[in-house]
Amino acid sequence: MLVRLLYASRSVNPGSSDLTESILAQSRSHNPAMGITGILCYGGGIFLQALEGGRMQISELYGHIQKDPRHKDVVLLHYEEISERRFGGWTMGQVNVERINASILLKYSEKAELDPYSVSGKVSLALLEDLMATASICGKV
Repeated sequence: MLVRLLYASRSVNPGSSDLTESILAQSRSHNPAMGITGILCYGGGIFLQALEGGRMQISELYGHIQKDPRHKDVVLLHYEEISERRFGGWTMGQVNVERINASILLKYSEKAELDPYSVSGKVSLALLEDLMATASICGKV
């Protein structure tokens, strides 16, 4: 059973890029063995992450994320059973929103900034899909 989970969180240390690099490194190290794929979108100390994989593996990983002391304000935005992956091309793709065209963010929110807390989960998922369609996602398979 494949599922997709979308969540948002804030960094406890928003000025540091260490957390982003740590999340990416950890994901790329552990996700392949667990069959988890996805993308991490970040900017301004906010993270928006989509995870895809088996129901038990995704549930377990999300439980770890909720307890991770590097994150705060962890919020589940969207969860669904899926027939196929949308973000299967990346063990953990990445998007730094500070490097994308502001019009993409304005398409989905009031301001040209990443704020998944002020929009629906479906809107956040649409943003990620748009970023994928415009080749804004980079990362390793």
